[in-house]
Amino acid sequence: MAKKSVKAKSASGSISAKEAESTIVSLANAGHSPSKIGLILRDEHSVKDFQELAGKSIQQVLAENKLLGEMPEDLLNLIRRSVTLFRHMEKNKKDYSAKRGYELTVSKIRRLTKYYSKSGRMTTNWRYTPEEAALLVK
Repeated sequence: MAKKSVKAKSASGSISAKEAESTIVSLANAGHSPSKIGLILRDEHSVKDFQELAGKSIQQVLAENKLLGEMPEDLLNLIRRSVTLFRHMEKNKKDYSAKRGYELTVSKIRRLTKYYSKSGRMTTNWRYTPEEAALLVK
């Protein structure tokens, strides 16, 4: 019986591309990240693939409305992880697997920074430091 209600919900829950774009803009103004917006569209508005629906990505809609953050979301997530690992390593000096994870995460951050600075998404003079990362995460 639950399957019937799900099917009925998905049949009546389809929205147009313009409605989906306005939903994206309102969710971004509410402070949601692009990946979270995609999940909300999928779960609450039954939009399986926004790019297939509208012909452009959520990132492009946010860029058109000047709602993209100054730091890309994937890079910000890696910076959060590095700050968490750095704090853990300060408390646990002998945790060498955490040290290795921190080194790998910082390496990913540096590679992504290079990519985003070449593609024009970030400034070319931004450099990763643990102090600056801690300030970004706060």
